[in-house]
Amino acid sequence: GWRPSSRTHAGGASPSPLNVEHFGEEHDCLSQLCMSISSVSPAAAVYRSTIGAKSKEGKKVPDIKRFSHPRRLRSSTTTATMGKMESTGPVVKDLILIGGGHSHVHVLKNFGMNKMPGVRVTLVAKEVSTPYSGMLPGHIAGHYSWKECHVDLRPLCTFAGHRLIHDEAISIDTVNKRVILKNRPPIPYDALSIDIGITPASGIQGAANFTTPVKPIYGFGARWEALLQRVLTTSTKTRVVVVGGGAGGVELALAMQHRLHAELEKAGQPSDRASFTLVTRGKLVPTHASGTRTTFLNIFKSRGIEVIEGDGVQTVTRESVELTSGRKLPAEECIWCTEAAPQAWPGQAGLETEKGFIKVSAALESTSHPGVFAAGDIASVVGHPRPKAGVFAVRQGPPLADNLRLYLLGKPLLDFTPQKNFLGLISTGSKHAIASWGNVSFGGNSTAGALLWSWKDRIDRKWMEKYQVMPVMQTPVPDVAEVALAAGPATIAALQAVPMRCGGCGAKVGASVLSRVMSRLTIPTHPAVDVGLDQPDDAAVITVPPGKVAVHTVDFFRSFVDDPYIFGQVAVVHALGDCWAMGAEPHAVLAIAQVPYGLESQVEEDLYQMMAGATSVLAEIGCALAGGHSCEGAELALGFAVHGVADRDKLMQKGGMKAGQVLILTKPIGTGTLFAADMRAKAEGQWVSAALDSMRKSSAVGAQLLVEHGATSCTDVTGFGLLGHLVEMCKGSNLAAVLDIDAIPILEGAEECLKLGITSSLQPANVRLSRAVANQEEVSSNPRYPLIYDPQTAGGLLAAVPRERVDALVEALRSSGYPATCVIGETFAHLPKAASDPSQLVYVQDEKHKFSASGESDVPVAPINADSCTTGDCPMPPKKKEMFTSS
Repeated sequence: GWRPSSRTHAGGASPSPLNVEHFGEEHDCLSQLCMSISSVSPAAAVYRSTIGAKSKEGKKVPDIKRFSHPRRLRSSTTTATMGKMESTGPVVKDLILIGGGHSHVHVLKNFGMNKMPGVRVTLVAKEVSTPYSGMLPGHIAGHYSWKECHVDLRPLCTFAGHRLIHDEAISIDTVNKRVILKNRPPIPYDALSIDIGITPASGIQGAANFTTPVKPIYGFGARWEALLQRVLTTSTKTRVVVVGGGAGGVELALAMQHRLHAELEKAGQPSDRASFTLVTRGKLVPTHASGTRTTFLNIFKSRGIEVIEGDGVQTVTRESVELTSGRKLPAEECIWCTEAAPQAWPGQAGLETEKGFIKVSAALESTSHPGVFAAGDIASVVGHPRPKAGVFAVRQGPPLADNLRLYLLGKPLLDFTPQKNFLGLISTGSKHAIASWGNVSFGGNSTAGALLWSWKDRIDRKWMEKYQVMPVMQTPVPDVAEVALAAGPATIAALQAVPMRCGGCGAKVGASVLSRVMSRLTIPTHPAVDVGLDQPDDAAVITVPPGKVAVHTVDFFRSFVDDPYIFGQVAVVHALGDCWAMGAEPHAVLAIAQVPYGLESQVEEDLYQMMAGATSVLAEIGCALAGGHSCEGAELALGFAVHGVADRDKLMQKGGMKAGQVLILTKPIGTGTLFAADMRAKAEGQWVSAALDSMRKSSAVGAQLLVEHGATSCTDVTGFGLLGHLVEMCKGSNLAAVLDIDAIPILEGAEECLKLGITSSLQPANVRLSRAVANQEEVSSNPRYPLIYDPQTAGGLLAAVPRERVDALVEALRSSGYPATCVIGETFAHLPKAASDPSQLVYVQDEKHKFSASGESDVPVAPINADSCTTGDCPMPPKKKEMFTSS
């Protein structure tokens, strides 16, 4: 809701102690709102009368005015490409943000709208969507969808041109200035900000095992939905105990009861199947006006919720909650909404803390470590103790962004004084709210309360819109980054040399940089490598085991994600795909790595992170990194020359399909359209994360299972799309195939991206293969149809398997880490009856257009030219062309 603030203006002037920030015209509506409510709420009239009036001491009560934090550090330094803010020039400083809290979402957008050339911003986030605490009770009550109350961090980072690392920070190395991550190598920082959630306090016996904690809030929505399903799927009465009498506990208790009763009624069950009790150690809502407590007590009574004040929890078991008074409350569910505790790692890393919370100055900088900042729940501002509430985290965003800029420029920081009082708009489960400010309280389940809820709803939605709808900006880029000037003459000299980089061997990464990177990596080896990186020479020497044949392949492409570690993993999985598709075991790879021009330290770190990602996959599958080549270039790129071996009689070739076999696919498709949308900041973070998880999944085990179950033909689905690779197999085997479009596994979000008209830039070229589809006119109206042309990166294996062995194979693949594995078609010796040309080898069926309705013809498939057909260019029907146009 709306929150007044009190702080010292950075320019030195002292504005009124009550100010409203970020909420547009809402502040101007306050007096009008109170006037409209005064007829039904005397308290509102009292509140209205204070605006512009005088206090008992004769001092004028300040008007509520709009106040915007001054944009004194604005710089016009960005360009816009497809909705994405991009900076030019090499990286000078790394700013790392740990956590996607309320303060950091402001910093992300601020640094996107007003770029600092030379500064690379990286967000490290355990979750790619961050909930807005002000709307969480409304989501629990069923008034908001999950998307409406979550900020998707990936589109925000994509728009702003920031890196997003989807991982959990578990510590920091303050000496070497590195962030320690849970699942990957550390990353360096020049400036660091921490805005992470807090965890449930664990001092009560049984609380950790038998309660549903509200904190951290990013996971509470899922925990609540699980609880809801448990209640709805049982026939016995469910008794819910909510522990915590602050505003959060009160809102959630009422929201949960409202939603649960509504769901029970919808399911045709009596609402009294669920009862609620709220327990608090002190008084209800103790930090708010006494009238607020009275109003809530009346609401709880009218809704049949028992409130137990002045009695804490002693023990929690699976069946009950025992209080300090000795009273035992039967409870099937216990919601834990008490004061939470900070995460332990900041203190363990050496940061000065207060009761575990990071101690920061009024400038939000650590009191013990310059250049480390903290905001939100994890921070404790010296001299300004405040409750752990979202309003304070929201207000810390602008001063945090400003002080991060000042620190990066080497300038003095500015103090920020947080507000002491704020207007609380506390919801009541239904679409009503109570206003609490100082000693004034009004609203509730009344007309006034409904108006207050509508006001709160508008404010909350407007705040969310700032981080869900991104503007497009385009401004010129200055010649020299201000932050580079502040870094000193050595940095300027290094940057001036960047445009003069040599080509040829002069473009190689320097020997000292390469040596340091290699010393940091754990290099995977293989017994077959006789001469490799362990004894560097001009070339690698690899022994081919007796009775085996060597299988060689190569792949290379530029990065499509801003995380070099993830890119390294995807690139090596993609390169190894051809080897696995042949049924070969990769023994060694040679890397071809390109890193962007930049300062030596940045070149080293990018190369290390990219190769660390690649070697993590190689080590997992037992494949050696035997050597390679590195160079500087315009952008990050990586490729591999792969050496593998296989038994000659077990090779799976594209031309090995047999009539009557079944086609299976081991991974979902849709990466092309998803990452085209991601470039435009149109793809949701959870879609992209799921796609990257799929792309990083090795096909080593899958290929082995295919060989064991008698697969005779296989290919990896990559740039030519599913149809393109299937057509290659058909042509190589002189067979036709049926492709069941409804059975094809699709990545979440791919169809939504198609609906936005977004496809890969390679899509139009792939669509030329539509000449191979026998029934394209009738099936092209299927919304999934464009996806068979979608180019894939690190896609799954498409294989032809004997029909009698397919069930066992699918089960084995799904249980071995390929859960999307599906049967998607079958092979035939004759052309489909629907074919009007010998090149039309594939019939694409769906629910409305079954192959069985027409079936096979008596015309056998004959070898054909892969580049043409007898009917000319075989263009796609004009009315369907727009479906495949790259946006």
